[in-house]
Amino acid sequence: MGSRDRKLPTERAQQDQVDKFLQKVAMTPPASASGQPGRLMFAIDATASREPTWDMASQIQAEMFSQTETLGGLEVQLCFYRGFGEFRATKWLTSSAELIGRMNRVRCLAGQTQIRKVLRHAAKESKQRKVNAVVFVGDVVEEDIDELGHLAGELGLQGTPAFIFHEGGEPISRRAFMQVAKLSGGAYCSFDTGSAKQLRDLLAAVAVYSAGGRRALENYSNRKGGKVLQLTSQIGGRR
Repeated sequence: MGSRDRKLPTERAQQDQVDKFLQKVAMTPPASASGQPGRLMFAIDATASREPTWDMASQIQAEMFSQTETLGGLEVQLCFYRGFGEFRATKWLTSSAELIGRMNRVRCLAGQTQIRKVLRHAAKESKQRKVNAVVFVGDVVEEDIDELGHLAGELGLQGTPAFIFHEGGEPISRRAFMQVAKLSGGAYCSFDTGSAKQLRDLLAAVAVYSAGGRRALENYSNRKGGKVLQLTSQIGGRR
């Protein structure tokens, strides 16, 4: 059996995960119909363990918002934690250039994860004005899973799903991240340094859907092709 054949089971498993993630995105309620712009909270683990891939991730994460510039109606808040209890959140941004500038100024610092602060902050913001989705990018969980589950459930009750992008796929953290995603009504997907394009496309899919709903996502899928294109047939006729 050649090397190509040996890779097929892994590739199929990755494809199944991508399909399920995209299907979950398609089932997520679109931005508010009240005429207000959609709101997307973008939270990042900026502890030292993520430093090796930070530059790559920053570029990928920035590109997701460039896909929504022609759609309008999207506000983004950048959040991150690092160091000794440091958690920061920007104002709500409408310019991708401003977002990219903010991200480029972030430097990783050693410290433990503070995912609970991300979830609490998202719930607080959504009570003031609806947050349509939370995107979180991180690699490990070092907190009580029951506490995170409770906070994720509160987000679910508010209709604010958390889309978790897990770098590396560490097993214990994967279980915790999957629970957070499920209880909030969102979705989970893992990635590594070799899946940069896949991550970029999936992140962009969430941003496009948050900004313009299903029709915008279908148009984006037709332009991008590849794995994202499979979403079109999955959501056809649902809404």
